[in-house]
Amino acid sequence: MFISSAFANGTATSGFDNYMQFLPMVAVFALFWFLMIRPQQKKMKEHQTMLAAIAKGDEVVTQGGIAGRVSNVGDNFLTIEIAQGVEIKVQKAAVTARLEKGSLKSL
Repeated sequence: MFISSAFANGTATSGFDNYMQFLPMVAVFALFWFLMIRPQQKKMKEHQTMLAAIAKGDEVVTQGGIAGRVSNVGDNFLTIEIAQGVEIKVQKAAVTARLEKGSLKSL
């Protein structure tokens, strides 16, 4: 009696209203992209360029906290001298940071 038959049947919504229902989901996805995914991709790209630039004689730190000087560079592995005459072989991806020259002497 007070509700028209168009609203009662649910046929009064326009195409624009249907698209407006997806706007909050698109906004949340955009926010998620700029706050989480994009910075992670940027950090990963910087790490890849750092790994590609590692050369013999560089001082590095691994994920396990082992600091040493690179004595040999391979495609996937590095040989790191952690003490005089003590060398270990680690994956390149395990290197987290490249240190400044002479940093090992101060440790």
